[in-house]
Amino acid sequence: METTLDRPRLNPHFVFRWEASQDAYILLYPEGLIKLNPSAGEILKRCDGSRNTGEVIADLDAAFPGTPDEIAAGTRSFIAVAREKGWLLG
Repeated sequence: METTLDRPRLNPHFVFRWEASQDAYILLYPEGLIKLNPSAGEILKRCDGSRNTGEVIADLDAAFPGTPDEIAAGTRSFIAVAREKGWLLG
């Protein structure tokens, strides 16, 4: 269950942006870059610290209607992995 303390945000050691040459969102960090798939990019761009995980899921569900259970499961899974890898805080 998400709480008000659950507000995923980008770790300041990373830069998240759209890279036209890669035709993808990327994460830049001192040692290199990570090319994100479209779903990961959509999730990560909503992880700005102003929304909790439930609000991120609701926003994604509104933007991409039709598969709410998949969106919820995929978003929670990605956020958990991104936290483990140190991409996200909060």
